[in-house]
Parts: sequence; structure tokens; C-alpha cells
Amino acid sequence: MKLIKSIVRPNKVDDVKTALEKLQISGMTVTEVRGHGKQKGHTAIYRGQEYQVSLLPKMQIEVVISDNSVEDVIKAIIEAARTGEIGDGRVFVLPVSDSYKIRTGEREMM
Repeated sequence: MKLIKSIVRPNKVDDVKTALEKLQISGMTVTEVRGHGKQKGHTAIYRGQEYQVSLLPKMQIEVVISDNSVEDVIKAIIEAARTGEIGDGRVFVLPVSDSYKIRTGEREMM
């Protein structure tokens, strides 16, 4: 099993969700996060005062999938989230050794 963590623009979450649904990926966790990469934020104006916004709003999407689906899921996320501009996000792949259902305590094998 693998945990796929992707950090995407907020306006791309629905596109990623739709792309994953086409691959029959139904379970996901979506979290509002803040951060920056190469773009290092931007300058904004509030009540006539200019200020630096260094942590930009992003969305983190997490899915746990079987090992044989990894490449298809990564490709779907990248295609759905890409705008071609700096700040499109990242995809991380992490190993998952075990998964348990809280309700039953049952260990799940994917």
C-alpha cells in the first residue's frame, strides 16, 4: 500500500477528485493547509497598506492505494492539478505498512 499526498491549488480540488473517481478511488482526506515553494508568497494590499503574504492557501489531498495503482493515480493527479504556473503543487508517495478499521479493529490488506 502507498499513501499519496498531494498539495494542490484550492481551485483544483474538484478536478483532482473527479480524476480519482474515474479510477474508482473513493476514499480520500482533504485538508486546508498553508505553505510556499519557489514562489515565496506574494504582496497584497489591505486597507491601503501593502503587506507580504508568505504562506499561501493550498489543499492537501491524501489517498491510500494499492501498489499497482500508484503510477495511474500520480498521473491523474498531475494532469488534473496542473496549470503550468509556479505554485501548482507537489505529489509525495509514502509506504503504508498496515491499515485498521477503527469500528471493527479489522486489519485491511490492499
